[in-house]
Amino acid sequence: MENQQNSFEDVVAFLGEFSHDPLGFVYAAFPWGQQGTELADMSGPDVWQREILDDIGRGVQDASIVTREAVASGHGVGKSALVAWVILWALATHEDTRCVVTANTDTQLRSKTWAELAKWYRLFIGRDMFCFTATSLFSAQRGHDKTWRADAIPWSRDNPEAFAGLHNQGKRILVVFDEASAIFDEIWTVTEGAMTDRDTEIVWCVFGNPTRNQGRFFECFHKNRTFWHCKQVDSRTVAISNKQQIAQWEAAYGDDSDFFRVRVKGEFPSQSDRQFISAAIVEEATQRVIHSHEFSFAPVVIGVDPAWTGEDSFEIFLRQGSMCKSLASFARNDDDMRMAEIIARFEDEYHAMAVNIDQGYGTGIYSIGRNMGRCWNLISFASKATDETYANKRAQMWGELKAWLKDVGALPEDSVLASDLTGPEAFINLRGKLQLESKEDMKRRGLASPNKADALALTFALPVRQTDNSKYRQARRLGRAPKAGSM
Repeated sequence: MENQQNSFEDVVAFLGEFSHDPLGFVYAAFPWGQQGTELADMSGPDVWQREILDDIGRGVQDASIVTREAVASGHGVGKSALVAWVILWALATHEDTRCVVTANTDTQLRSKTWAELAKWYRLFIGRDMFCFTATSLFSAQRGHDKTWRADAIPWSRDNPEAFAGLHNQGKRILVVFDEASAIFDEIWTVTEGAMTDRDTEIVWCVFGNPTRNQGRFFECFHKNRTFWHCKQVDSRTVAISNKQQIAQWEAAYGDDSDFFRVRVKGEFPSQSDRQFISAAIVEEATQRVIHSHEFSFAPVVIGVDPAWTGEDSFEIFLRQGSMCKSLASFARNDDDMRMAEIIARFEDEYHAMAVNIDQGYGTGIYSIGRNMGRCWNLISFASKATDETYANKRAQMWGELKAWLKDVGALPEDSVLASDLTGPEAFINLRGKLQLESKEDMKRRGLASPNKADALALTFALPVRQTDNSKYRQARRLGRAPKAGSM
C-alpha cells in the first residue's frame, strides 16, 4: 500500500515538472510505441501539433497575458487528440486548474470531443489523479473535486451566461472551443469575461474546420489575428490523414473548390453555401483603384439606414458612380430633427441628386425633411421589387449592389463594411424568388445587423434622374427654401 502511495505521489511530482512544457508532457504521459497499446505504431505528435504545444508552453510562462490558439484545419488531422492532450496537461500539471470545453453541438461535444478525451485518459499514466464521467474530469483528491476539474458544457445562445463566472485567480484557466466556426458570437463575448483574472495562467484554444468566412472564428485569422497564434493545417501534410479519401475529394470537387479548401486545405471558403456576397468579391472591390474621372460625372446618391435601439448603428452612405464612402456613423438615433439636419447638410455639401431613407425607423426623419422642402425618398425594404427575380425591394437593392461590386464598384478599407457585406445569406423562396436573410435572422446566427451595407444598398433603391430634387434646388436659388440647419 505504501509503495502504491509512493508511486502515485511520484507520478504526480513527475508530471508537475511539465507545468510549462505541454509537448514534453505529451511525450512523457502516454505509452508511445508500446506494444499491446493503441499507440504501438505511433511515435508522438505530428509536426503541427508539436508547434501548437510549444506555443502554449511559451505562452503560459507569462501569466500577464492570455495565450490564445486558433487552429483551422481540414478533416482527419488529429485535432481531437490535441484537444485531449491539452486538457490532460492543463489539469495534471497545475493544482486546482479550471477547464471548460464546448463544441458546436451537444452531439459533437459528447460523441467526439469527450469520447477522444476518454481514449487518452485510459492511456494516461496519471489517470488515478482524476475521476472521469460523461461530462466531467475532476480531481480524485478530497476537497478538490469542485476546484480542480474540466467540464463539458454545451453552449446555448439562449443561455450564454452558463460560460460566465469562469474565474480562477492566481491559478490556471483553460477554455476549449471545438468546431468553433459554428459557435455563436454571444458565447465568445461571455468567455472574454473569464480572461480578466490577474496573475493567472489563461489558455484559450479554438479549433475547427473553417466553414464560415464570418463570425468570431473567422476574425481570429483576419482582423483579430494580432491577438491569436493562428495555424492552418492542410490534411495532405498530416501523417494520419486518409490520403485515399483526399484524392477522391480532389477528383470529385477540384483543388480550387470551396469544399476542398475547407475540408482538406483548412482554408476559409471563398463563399459559403448561402452567402450572397462572397469575401472574394468584397476583397476585389476593396483593392480596386479608381480615379476621379471615372465617377465625377455620375450623380451623387445618399443612403440612410436609421437605428433607434440596441447595438444597431445609424449609417449614412454616399455613392457616386464607382465610388462610395461612409459619411457618418452613430451609435443610434433618438433625435430625428438633428439627424434630418445632418442629412440635409450632406445633401447640400455633395450636391446629391437623391436621398433614400429606410422606412423602418426613418419616417420621422423623412417627414421633417419634407417640412424643410426636401424631396427625399422613403424606401420600404418589404415593398415589391421591380425585377421579378427578387422577393422584395431589399433583395433587389442588394442584387444591384452585388452586380456593382463585381463590375466597377470600389470599396474603402472598412472592416465593418466588409463584414456587413459578406454577412447576409440568401435563398430561393417558395415562389421561386431570391430572398435575402432578414436582420433578425442574422442576429439569431450571432451576427451584427448589416447597417452599413444596408445604407450602401439604399443608394440602389431607385433609378436616379437628373430631375430628382430639381424643385428643391430651384427653390433654393430663389431663396424660398431653408438651408440645412436653419429651421
